[in-house]
Amino acid sequence: MKEKGILVVVSGFSGSGKGTIMKQLLEEHPSTYALSISATTRIPRPGECHGKEYFFVSREEFEQMIHKKALIEYAQYVDNYYGTPKDYVVEKLEQGKDVILEIEIQGALKVKKAYPDTLLLFVSPPSAQELKNRLINRGTEEEAVIASRLSRAWQEAQGIEQYDYFVINDDLEECVQEVHSIIQNEHARAARNCELIETIRAELKSFAKGE
Repeated sequence: MKEKGILVVVSGFSGSGKGTIMKQLLEEHPSTYALSISATTRIPRPGECHGKEYFFVSREEFEQMIHKKALIEYAQYVDNYYGTPKDYVVEKLEQGKDVILEIEIQGALKVKKAYPDTLLLFVSPPSAQELKNRLINRGTEEEAVIASRLSRAWQEAQGIEQYDYFVINDDLEECVQEVHSIIQNEHARAARNCELIETIRAELKSFAKGE
């Protein structure tokens, strides 16, 4: 019997490198992980494909998904809905894959409340100054946008203690390996192996009776 996968939520400050970590993790371990694909009502950008970057749906379809409780979590940003379809996640977990959701802190805590077995990881640079440097070095955003992202990061930092693990992304290769190790070690947690423990316990009981 194939072991069921673990639901993993990865959050982090904008500029922490969480997206790069997830991409490399999937490239190095394609048979181990699946990245959850979000549903959204926004229009696809050039090069984006339905079922790859997002599941693109109409507003009506999305609201039906909310009504049917077909989403693990959802939120609304700039007049568009974004959410995590439940069926896709459940299917991958049943296949034995560890499913990674890359979402913000509010969504992460909603998922943890609905699914207490969820593993929460928060990714951060080694310092606030390094975070600022990375945002500046992107060279894609104006100063006001960077200031807004840093202000948001301060707000997000207030909830980090609610995560299971706090991972520092200083060296990318080391960080990817650390995240992989954390998730795989989680499979050995006693609370995740109750069925196997009960089986072994029952077998031991039968041995004890035979003595």
